[in-house]
Amino acid sequence: MKILFFGRGVISTQYAWAFEQAGHTVEFYVRKGRKETFGSRIELEMWDARKGKKLIKESWNVKLHEEILPNYDLIIMSVNTEQLPEAAQFLSTAAGNTPVLIFNNIWQDLKSSIAPLSLNNVVFGFPGAGGGIADNTLRGGFLKMIFLEKPRAGTEPMNNKVKELFESAHFKISWVKDMQNWLWNHFAMNAAMEAEVIKRGSFPALLNHRASFANVGLHMREMIPVLKARGAKHDAISLLLTKIPPGLLGILFNKVIFAKGSLARLFVEYNNSKAGFAVLEVVREAKKAGIPLPRLTTAFENTEYAKEI
Repeated sequence: MKILFFGRGVISTQYAWAFEQAGHTVEFYVRKGRKETFGSRIELEMWDARKGKKLIKESWNVKLHEEILPNYDLIIMSVNTEQLPEAAQFLSTAAGNTPVLIFNNIWQDLKSSIAPLSLNNVVFGFPGAGGGIADNTLRGGFLKMIFLEKPRAGTEPMNNKVKELFESAHFKISWVKDMQNWLWNHFAMNAAMEAEVIKRGSFPALLNHRASFANVGLHMREMIPVLKARGAKHDAISLLLTKIPPGLLGILFNKVIFAKGSLARLFVEYNNSKAGFAVLEVVREAKKAGIPLPRLTTAFENTEYAKEI
């Protein structure tokens, strides 16, 4: 299969490498000027957890394009949430009839989030990977599991294509019946986490404060009325963060989920992305609905986002 990844970010690069290892052709679309900036190689220091836990260290040749040609079997897009509308607008004309996998976190309803792309040409999924890129070196890793929405009416051929691609590279698919609800809950969890990242200064710094994980649960509890206003139902993520006592949740995150040496911890340690947009989106939504979010709003004090609320 010939696959085009939209952007050469940390998620795109890791899955592209895995697909190339499985015999597929992978290429990247990058904005004008980025091809020269990025160069034709990227250094990889990432953990592959599809079969055990294996450290991949290599200098990998990548093929970058500054335009999209109509000869791909699939386009995979995984971008920062705030970049999604612009990227969808671009692909609506540049992608033609090529099916698109949106491998992304999304807060808006799915149809409007990708407009003017057609839902009939899109499959939604979510990666099981993390990390960051600095000085042209990718540090992070990926798990065996990825999340993929169950086929909607008319999307069966696209879903099957995506399913076969990931399974050919030895990934396991967790099928999501209601992708909209799943993403709403997951986005809220990200907002709860980012509120603490803003306070601590970075994602790695978060790991040094057990109290921050207890606060993540309290932030999530505060957001439940916003989720309900959207028509969202509790899923496993929400139940974990809102039903477990905050003190116990802090221990669970610190000692189990983000235990030293775990891949989940490594994903956060190497995450050098800017936090705050997820919090901003949720706070904006709450303000429209007249729902107070004092904990999340306080997180924005003395930040550049304060003026946007």
